[in-house]
Amino acid sequence: MKLFFQLLPETLFGRTAAALLVAFLVFEAIAFGVVWFMVIQPLAARSADDLAAKILLSAQTWVELPPQTRADYEMELVFRHDLALAEVKTRLLQAAEANYFGELIADALTRRANQAITLKRGADPDWDWMEIQISDKLLRVGFDRQRYALKAPLAAVGVFLLGALLTVLTALFMVRQASQRMKSLALKAGEVGQGRAPELLPETGARELRELTVAFNRMAEEVQALLENRTVLLAGVSHDLRTPITRLRLALSLLDDADATLVKRMEHDLDEMNQLITDMLVFARSLKVEALHETDLAEVLTDLATQAALLGTVEWQAEGRAAAPCRVLVGEAALRRIVGNLLENARCYGLGAPVTLTLECNAEEVRIGVLDRGPGIPPEQREAVFRPFTRLETSRSREAGGSGLGLAIARQLADAYGWQIVLSEREGGGLSATLIISSCT
Repeated sequence: MKLFFQLLPETLFGRTAAALLVAFLVFEAIAFGVVWFMVIQPLAARSADDLAAKILLSAQTWVELPPQTRADYEMELVFRHDLALAEVKTRLLQAAEANYFGELIADALTRRANQAITLKRGADPDWDWMEIQISDKLLRVGFDRQRYALKAPLAAVGVFLLGALLTVLTALFMVRQASQRMKSLALKAGEVGQGRAPELLPETGARELRELTVAFNRMAEEVQALLENRTVLLAGVSHDLRTPITRLRLALSLLDDADATLVKRMEHDLDEMNQLITDMLVFARSLKVEALHETDLAEVLTDLATQAALLGTVEWQAEGRAAAPCRVLVGEAALRRIVGNLLENARCYGLGAPVTLTLECNAEEVRIGVLDRGPGIPPEQREAVFRPFTRLETSRSREAGGSGLGLAIARQLADAYGWQIVLSEREGGGLSATLIISSCT
């Protein structure tokens, strides 16, 4: 049973088509068996027996006729009954090709004439011949196979099969329509998961599909409303928090006789609080997808590398950027935020070694790499660092800086645009963070 389910296609349409095909074949086999044994075989046997009786009667009549009238009788059999009858001296040696109706006639004639009758091949390939011994006469009788073969039941079976096939094809068409609607729902659900506002699906079709589509459209609108409310709420909270932080900073600056070290430490704490609020607000707004514009990535990365170089050494490399600029449809602000966060992450945890920024551009995809020489991230923890406020205490301490939102913001922005961020071990030690953008133009 497990093997059976493994052999089934994965898609709804494929599984339905396979089930309908199996059911169709089983039904047709049973139906054909019933029609064959209950209709075709009895009719064919009755028709063969009638023809055998006609042949035997014609042969006996020919023997009893006067010799001078036999020629006219033979001609009448040919024109009215498509039967050829004549006296012969030698038997045909070559057997005719086996066919179901011919075998039935030979068996029926054998039974009626009480002698072994077999089908023989003559000069005309459309005629079958049989030789009958009547008294002292050896008669050869031929009949047109196309006229006497049973066709009507077979034609009825063909029509029946065609009708069943059309029924299956109609069912498959309807299932395909439903599966396409389900696929559209899955694609739109992916857009909702990325924070986009998808175009609402048409609420048409069967009642169940209409109800599902209505529920999905309502869910998409509610998700967008929740995201907007979250952004507004965090923006309001950040504004309300920054006001007392500003007052505290002003109060610290007015203290004349306070410990300078303590004041500096408190100012540093206030700066961290302000930065945390800023990062939380950016994280909340990161699901807002901007319009895509054709952008020269080499120029953008050159600008980012120049800014990052003010805080540390950045080695900037791009394959063939001078000969062929890498122009891609992207959201530039999101791209700058992602690469900027990756550069900042590499600078903070790169142990002071130069950070390498790379660009690979081809017809299928763009790969932007940020490589450092820090302690790296264990493979089992590379996915966890993308969760908000996650730090790896063994290698990335709180004292090194950061709110734990940099990589989370980068991942959320990348997901919103359908991009991918991959963390891997750098050859020679360190971490390699790669941003992959598909459909390069």
